[in-house]
Amino acid sequence: MTPHNRAKKGDIAPIVLAPGDPLRAKLVAEKFLTDARLVTDVRNVLGYTGLYRGKEVSVLSTGMGGPSVGIYSYELFTEYDVEAIIRIGTCGGLQSKISVGSLVFAMTASTDSAWAHQYNLKGTLSPCCDASLLLEAVDQAKRLGYEQHMGMVFSSDLFSSYNALGEDSWKAWARMGALAQDMESYALYATAAWCGKRALSILTMTDSCVTQEGLSDDKRMTALYPMLSVALGTAWEAL
Repeated sequence: MTPHNRAKKGDIAPIVLAPGDPLRAKLVAEKFLTDARLVTDVRNVLGYTGLYRGKEVSVLSTGMGGPSVGIYSYELFTEYDVEAIIRIGTCGGLQSKISVGSLVFAMTASTDSAWAHQYNLKGTLSPCCDASLLLEAVDQAKRLGYEQHMGMVFSSDLFSSYNALGEDSWKAWARMGALAQDMESYALYATAAWCGKRALSILTMTDSCVTQEGLSDDKRMTALYPMLSVALGTAWEAL
């Protein structure tokens, strides 16, 4: 056990789905897994392990922001022998071509965070996803008929709606090709690289910075089902 996870060795599967929201972890366990059991609830950060089509999969919430996902992913990789983490998160769209509810696969992540400072690198780190997980996820999305986009995402320490730099601060990143903004992909990818493990961020675009369109409150959970189906199918193939 760790200060943030009461699960014992063997309680967590080699591949973990990682939403930020604890209730999303609960949803996955209850709606998509069979024989799911709660393995950790420290600080109400919920983690479950169950079966998906006969194979063991875990789902553990990671909270909001790079530091939070960094803690949980590092402990999963180093203390629980997890081989791969698939983030199942939400994001704000930065390109007009991305419609609300569509999937975004983060090939790489840029950031305004000093996260990579800890590695003492003599340059700028641009961490990327695991290629095999990405290719499988894209194939899953195509077979299921879901709209999907691949490219760079921008992981910020600042929630876009509360950014003191101004409402349009995202536009410079969009100009450089960022598809969407989240808060966690960069730290997850950097941690996976440091630990020699695999990671992929699959995101649902819930709110567009370009058009101001967003999911209605009654669809903010069910609209995530395509992402969850793709992530579980990818996890199943990876096991």
